[in-house]
Amino acid sequence: MAGDGEKKPKLEMVQADGAQEDCVTFVMHDEDHTLGNSLRYMIMKNPDVDFCGYTITHPSESKINFRIQTRGGVPAVEPLQKGLSDLHQVCQHVLNTFQVPPRRHFLVSVCPLQLKQKKGKKRNLKAGGSVPGASGPPPHKPDQNNEGGVGNG
Repeated sequence: MAGDGEKKPKLEMVQADGAQEDCVTFVMHDEDHTLGNSLRYMIMKNPDVDFCGYTITHPSESKINFRIQTRGGVPAVEPLQKGLSDLHQVCQHVLNTFQVPPRRHFLVSVCPLQLKQKKGKKRNLKAGGSVPGASGPPPHKPDQNNEGGVGNG
């Protein structure tokens, strides 16, 4: 057991005596379902993996037992490393995509009229009129006799 001054390792490899490298249990400390399920998904995409699963030993413990079994003599540590790398790339892509100043992103994508008005060009829009430069279908005009419309009763 680790003393007060010692740090517990984040990752331990547990392997039975005489077992091959293609079936290993990894113990990840201070982790939960957030990493467990995401990493399991990324590892299972690897064609060399026969089985990948994890368990949380007890709700009061913050560690997971992560088991990987491979085929073709591939060591189980390789899909773990690839899965961690792939998951890191996905997370980095999400961060890069959504780390835009929220106000600017909102104004550019959702409110292009507000940007034009801020530049001093006000537009007077009549009810049912179209906005120059706006894309998309024209506003829906209901039939005179309301066939197929909402509220037929």
